[in-house]
Amino acid sequence: MKGSWIVKIACSILVICMVCLLYIQAGKVVIEEKVLTKREIDQELRGVWVSTVVNLDYPITPTTSSEWLKMQTDMILEKVDESGFNAVFLQVRPCSDAFYKSAIYPWSSYLTGQQGTAPDSGFDPLAYWIKKAHERNIELHAWLNPYRIARNQTEWYGLAESSPARYHPDWVIQYGAGYYFDPAIPEVRQLVIDGALEIVRNYDVDGIHLDDYFYPGSNFNDNNSYNKYGKDFPDIGDWRRENVNMLVKGLDEQLHEADPKIEFGISPAAVWASDYMNPEGSATTSDYSSYYVLFADTRGWVREGWVDYLAPQLYWASGEEWSDFTVLLDWWSDVFKEANRDDVELFIGLADYKTVDEGSGADSVWYGGRELADQMKACKENSQVGGTLHFRYRYTESSPDIQRVLKEAYPVREQEDEDE
Repeated sequence: MKGSWIVKIACSILVICMVCLLYIQAGKVVIEEKVLTKREIDQELRGVWVSTVVNLDYPITPTTSSEWLKMQTDMILEKVDESGFNAVFLQVRPCSDAFYKSAIYPWSSYLTGQQGTAPDSGFDPLAYWIKKAHERNIELHAWLNPYRIARNQTEWYGLAESSPARYHPDWVIQYGAGYYFDPAIPEVRQLVIDGALEIVRNYDVDGIHLDDYFYPGSNFNDNNSYNKYGKDFPDIGDWRRENVNMLVKGLDEQLHEADPKIEFGISPAAVWASDYMNPEGSATTSDYSSYYVLFADTRGWVREGWVDYLAPQLYWASGEEWSDFTVLLDWWSDVFKEANRDDVELFIGLADYKTVDEGSGADSVWYGGRELADQMKACKENSQVGGTLHFRYRYTESSPDIQRVLKEAYPVREQEDEDE
């Protein structure tokens, strides 16, 4: 009798221990479970640019109202999610200004109407965008313009007293109607790097993204800087490219030192160089070249591994005489294949806007979204391409043709896949 009680007690203890062990293990699984982002589920980048310069996408008009800014953010992200995108590239520094709390750059005039004026109630747009995007498991990349200060004289005269250009007018060069920081000046390069580091250290962004604006053109008036810094470069073009190289390399090194997981990439002009300019260039006739006009050796950055990705802007149709989409897609694919680097990805920037701006007539290749659909299919079938970026949000949101193309290319995700 006594022995049977001992056996029962021992069995009870064993059952309790097993239950506790299972509970602990189950808890461990829950703790260790990783919530996948939509990009991880999709296994490709499906990105969209949200432009803030001159209020193209956000905000639709400048305002200090935090409630209005929040409402617009919510509406955009809801539509982004519905459209199948998994990453937003938000322009947070269009003109040496900020859509976030910065100790380096003043608040943007495109945000509140006057440079240096903050939104009400201490509202921080970038922090809100990140929070709301991540709630949807959508990535948020901070898109920066590195050198542009003002697009015209009106904006120049409207600079806040706290603008770095006010503190350092000797860093500034006027080019056409615009004003730019001189890429040759070491302090300018560090200013750009420090501004990017400020974002990475203070915000949970998924990436830092630069657009295609480096030197604004070959007639840039930088002779004084060339005389000061360029003695080792007989060719001014080589010197300018080295200045941009130092910025890109510095960003790559310092951003990844601050956050090894950060994704740093650039969306350059599509044509590195046409083959009539350089035998290693693409079979195009365009004279707008990132290598010779913007002084950005985008192909070299891939070879050196100074970026995590490039997203060249292939904003032409297949068959166009001066810049053929298919030719450029193949050329960039070959660049990445030859580089043979696992640490640099190729994304393709697509011109959704042409479906609206040039696709109104049935005789246009862009009509009804057919060219966009063909380009997305070509990217999907190309083993070198890891995804696409769409320019820009307002077009993708407002065009039924683009919405139809996106829904066909980006099938609705199954809920159970998101919960795995």
